Amino acid sequence: MIDEPATNATRDLADVPAVEVVSTAALHLMSAAAVHLGLAEDLPSHRDLDEARSLIEALAGLVTAATPQLGHHHAAPLRDGLKSLQLAFREASEIPDAPGDGPGEKLTGPVYVPSAPEP
Repeated sequence: MIDEPATNATRDLADVPAVEVVSTAALHLMSAAAVHLGLAEDLPSHRDLDEARSLIEALAGLVTAATPQLGHHHAAPLRDGLKSLQLAFREASEIPDAPGDGPGEKLTGPVYVPSAPEP
């Protein structure tokens, strides 16, 4: 006997372009990382930098690997979101990682916190 719900789900996935699947996965990783960085409005006091690091590392791997297939138009917002999370992680860390050692930086290159303008 064929499992119709599973067959229908597989058929539905076959209709989804790869760029949508990759983008959706990236957005889930971004959202989870933001929550663990304490950036969620409904959980601002929650912070777990170990979890955030793992999620940002996974996001960096996904974005880096997928960029050639996604093209600039789709990859640019993902790279921007990744960089924002990397900067937020660096700012949230009491003892910052050395440049190039932050989450995902081995794949993306070092991310620096913008310095304040001099008065």
